[in-house]
Amino acid sequence: MRIRLENLTKQYQEVTAVDHLNLEIEDGTLVCLLGPSGCGKSTTLSIIAGLERATEGTIYFDEENVSGLEAEERDIGMVFQDYALYPHMTVQDNIAFPLKMQGWKKKDRIEKVKEAAKMLQIEEYLKRKPGKLSGGQQQRVAIARAIVKNPKILLLDEPLSNLDARLRIELRDEIRRVQKQLGITTIFVTHDQEEALSISDKILLMEKGRISQYSSPKEMYMEPQNVFAAKFLGNPPMNFVPGEKAEEGICLLLGDEKVTVKRGSVHEAGELKGSVCVGIRPEALELCRAGEEDAISGVITGIQTLGKDMYIHFQAGEQILTACVGWEQTFSEGERVSFRVKRLHLFPEEGDR
Repeated sequence: MRIRLENLTKQYQEVTAVDHLNLEIEDGTLVCLLGPSGCGKSTTLSIIAGLERATEGTIYFDEENVSGLEAEERDIGMVFQDYALYPHMTVQDNIAFPLKMQGWKKKDRIEKVKEAAKMLQIEEYLKRKPGKLSGGQQQRVAIARAIVKNPKILLLDEPLSNLDARLRIELRDEIRRVQKQLGITTIFVTHDQEEALSISDKILLMEKGRISQYSSPKEMYMEPQNVFAAKFLGNPPMNFVPGEKAEEGICLLLGDEKVTVKRGSVHEAGELKGSVCVGIRPEALELCRAGEEDAISGVITGIQTLGKDMYIHFQAGEQILTACVGWEQTFSEGERVSFRVKRLHLFPEEGDR
């Protein structure tokens, strides 16, 4: 089912939580609503679900205006961060509850529960109470309950936030598998960029109730449309340096020092001239010989090793930059290093690219 939001707005007295949102989600896709706390992503999900009313704007499921429908009339399945299971019921009865409310016969309910439990690999827990399950198992039960009635849309509000790192990876892969198997249109709310990048067909990045960027994960990472998107995606984050666009290349202003980059790919939107904000991802800095043309040189101020990657923080002029290098190389603080720039992102001085 296709979802379309037109001019969706939600105000709480003086606060605008969602600000004239226009969005279209294609049938069968998984879209992540990503952004910092308070950006409006959970409010947007609640409005789509029918749990909250928009101040203005319209919601369409395919061509049907559902803005005035109650949540139970919208044919959605929803999963919450805190599982929201009934502690006095068995896993089987929790999963079957939506079917019972719809008047399904007991025999048919049992069959549907078995199908959902098999899909989420929780058949062995059907007779247990939620209190006897781990957090990951409880969330699997919550997902099974959400999909058991074959809803047209699946909504997940930070479903992995209460789980440890290993379980988050395991369950996000499980959610993606189930979503693809069912072919169900899914919206997944998260503040975790790694979750969004790994699980989604598209990411809607939100800032202060508005859309910062809506694109595929690859496009958002490789071609951020503004400084906010560039800063939010990437760990460590993108380096930012004041610069100037000139005929001979991109001039990086490092305080009293200047480096003109003549090689490497440059991504920009529109025709930028004169002063610009230059973005450089840590992995776009490549070690080179001292004195090489286009090189940025500086003194190492810190070193971090994370798995196969080593991150070098170095001072180039008045700027502290971060570069990603292989762990097999040896460096020490105070050592002078040089890097060539493989890829640049250009943004207007005021921040939008």
